Amino acid sequence: MNTIGFIGTYDKTDFMLYIAKVMTSLGKKVLLVDTTVNQKARYIVPVINPTKSYITEFEGIDVAVGFHNYEEIKKYLSIPETGNFEYDIALLDIDSKEYFDIFQVKECQNKYFVTSFDLYSLKKGLEIISQMEEPIHLSKILFSKQILKEENEYLDYLSLDTQIEWNENIIYFPLDTGDQNVIIENQRTAKIKMRKLSQLYKESLAYLVEEILKEEPKENIKKAFRNIEKEV
Repeated sequence: MNTIGFIGTYDKTDFMLYIAKVMTSLGKKVLLVDTTVNQKARYIVPVINPTKSYITEFEGIDVAVGFHNYEEIKKYLSIPETGNFEYDIALLDIDSKEYFDIFQVKECQNKYFVTSFDLYSLKKGLEIISQMEEPIHLSKILFSKQILKEENEYLDYLSLDTQIEWNENIIYFPLDTGDQNVIIENQRTAKIKMRKLSQLYKESLAYLVEEILKEEPKENIKKAFRNIEKEV
């Protein structure tokens, strides 16, 4: 099971669900683990009988909420402690140093720092990894209205005293009102529809999926998007 870490206090739930949707459309078995303080997945992913911790299936994605470690997830799934998960990919939503360590995010195949450019998201997000004693390589996923060079430079400045070593690639997502309206409508209808998302948002999703699934042909990923867009 390949694990992918999405780190930061910025709201990551919706776009992580969209990434997972594309992956399941490619035949991957995906587990999305919400370890965040607010547990937004508990409120936007439909579940019949919610408990303190549970795994529910949503649009082909298994969403885990309320678990404190992998061992609890294995117990819930009746997997022996020494057994392996049957998932191809686990997407980890991390917003605290505690769960960064517990879920061994430093060992993840891909690690992304996700933020917008409000100071809370920037500074609180960096707190999660500011006390690292060894260098950690991270890629940036930046949500921005204008995609300014100065914004990226400011993030670099704020992280100067940390052990972060930024990868060259930067993935931008638009903070566009139209995209937000689509996301809200998807929440209300409990569906993942992508047809009305902006082209830039969909291109960023596709780039991210390509980066994570390096061996997957790009044409297959494009086909997955086309198929999702056709869904009613």
